[in-house]
Amino acid sequence: MSFSDRLLERGEPIWDAQKNHPFVRELAAGTLDEEAFLHWVRQDYRYLLDYARVFSLAGAKANDEETMTHLLDVAHAVVDDELDLHREFAAEYGIDRDELERTRKAPTCVAYTNFLVRTAHEGSMAEISAAVYPCGQGYLDVARHMADAADGDHRYTPFIEKYSSDEFADAVAWMRDWVDRCGERYPGEREAMREAFLTSARLEHRFWEMAYAQETWDV
Repeated sequence: MSFSDRLLERGEPIWDAQKNHPFVRELAAGTLDEEAFLHWVRQDYRYLLDYARVFSLAGAKANDEETMTHLLDVAHAVVDDELDLHREFAAEYGIDRDELERTRKAPTCVAYTNFLVRTAHEGSMAEISAAVYPCGQGYLDVARHMADAADGDHRYTPFIEKYSSDEFADAVAWMRDWVDRCGERYPGEREAMREAFLTSARLEHRFWEMAYAQETWDV
């Protein structure tokens, strides 16, 4: 069994919780409250800006040219492609780019992005690979689950199509291979990788809850 598969095996209860979360179930059915979806759009926009920074920092730490180039390409793709999708979602509801960029991160978004950025600054390449992996693999698996559960097209179909696409699956396959290479090359860091993976996976689950509850600061 590959190291990435062993991580997914450890994270299976978290994956099940994500797939069964009401945000995911209602988005698949097309019945999710519009405000909950827009809360996700705004918060995920802010999240992705830091996600791109993490890949940029990882690229700067890479020791080989191929890995460095790919990580920097991922950072560019997040900013150039994935954020465009969020801008399109937002525009359909009259939300412009300035409003997205002015959005204050909710507590869960702060916790998640702070964890990722700190790992990128202080952690090893192996830890970084494990920390970013749950976002990619989680969205692919959850979107495929939603695609299976969806009954026809609805207003959230573009979300499902984006994250269940072959293009996104190819991007996740590279991340999975990166995790496997790090796990094989740095066996002494596997426990740190497991902790980073599980922390991000738990925060992925909390992100759905944050959006569904439309979490904000109490004060």
